[in-house]
Amino acid sequence: MFKWIRDYLYFLWRCFVISFDGNRGFYIWMTFLTCLSLIGLNAYCKQLVHGLMTTGMTDHVSWGLYIANFTYLVGMAAAAVMLVIPAYIYRKKEIHEVVIFGELFAVASIIMCLLFVTVDLGRPDRFWHLIPGIGRFNFPISMLSWDVVVLNVYLLINLHVTGYLLYMKYLGREPNKWVYLPFVFLSIVWAVSIHTVTAFLLAGFAARPFWNTAVMGPRFIASAFAAGPAVIIITLQLIRKVFGYRTSEDAIFLLRKIIQVSMSINMFLLINELFKEFYTDTLHNASAKYLFFGLHGHDALVPWIWTALAMNTVALILLMSPITRRVVPLNIACILLIVGIWIEKGMGLIIPGFIPNPLGEIVEYVPTWNEIFVCVGVWATGGLVYTVLLRCATPILKGQLNINLKYTQRKI
Repeated sequence: MFKWIRDYLYFLWRCFVISFDGNRGFYIWMTFLTCLSLIGLNAYCKQLVHGLMTTGMTDHVSWGLYIANFTYLVGMAAAAVMLVIPAYIYRKKEIHEVVIFGELFAVASIIMCLLFVTVDLGRPDRFWHLIPGIGRFNFPISMLSWDVVVLNVYLLINLHVTGYLLYMKYLGREPNKWVYLPFVFLSIVWAVSIHTVTAFLLAGFAARPFWNTAVMGPRFIASAFAAGPAVIIITLQLIRKVFGYRTSEDAIFLLRKIIQVSMSINMFLLINELFKEFYTDTLHNASAKYLFFGLHGHDALVPWIWTALAMNTVALILLMSPITRRVVPLNIACILLIVGIWIEKGMGLIIPGFIPNPLGEIVEYVPTWNEIFVCVGVWATGGLVYTVLLRCATPILKGQLNINLKYTQRKI
């Protein structure tokens, strides 16, 4: 028992040491992300001192850029299941080698989700109210309590699976399927649940008709399974170039097929939403009118949503075309999807739900620079976490770091 603990602690120590080893480009990248994280921390300290008055949020629009990013990143975290399903359900061998990168991405995404929730709290010291058994958790009545549970459990599941597989690879042993495989299949259900619960959290507000739609959950899942794999496609190419880990082209183009189907479903559900909002032309479509065309001279979000629709449409056309069988056009389509869905699920979903308010007042929301700096800091922190995780994982997967081999510094 003592030897096992000693070996595991030594494994963690070696991972910690290797996370600081790299070439000049690696150090420049990490320094850049660290500076952005510190800028975000400085902005958050100002918010902590002066309160949420440093943001663009008001009593009328109580959720802003923080929750918009949170909603988007929950989908990013759930996207890891799009690698797990073909690898373990359909036994696609070409996907097995990249599943761990998707799960590490899910870990970084969940950490960013928790950070965005934290910075959105006006009094983060009261977070203890959400801890089961200590605070007033209101489980299972509150959808927010469900969100806390599914996000933290999903984080633990991915940490267990990736940590165990990497440790077994480090030891040179065959992993015990009974130790990790049940959690792999559990992660499939849990990945769907984290985004479904987030969708239910919005759809459950009776006073916000813009969110009261039965297709909120399916739209969340479809958009997540489009944007998430798009990020993973870009990531796999960067891993190949930066860390020298060769990934299969078949894995990338299988993800392309997944994006094609998911994005087609997402656009179809959006058309259904637009038909429901504008064909019936009831008073409840005021938020949709504000979003797409402006309302009573207020049109701050109109350029955002039409830009997102244009990006998503062009990306879908590219994905349906044989041209995206080549890497460069595929990357263009993925970048358009990533940005387009961020706008659609962020600024285009969260903000208009509050405008107009239940009394018919229109109070527009514009994020402040302090708010933007906090968001940049959180994204940079997520980038740091993911880079460190990749820096530790790739030498283990390549066989450069194991218990019997002393790792020699390779500037990669």
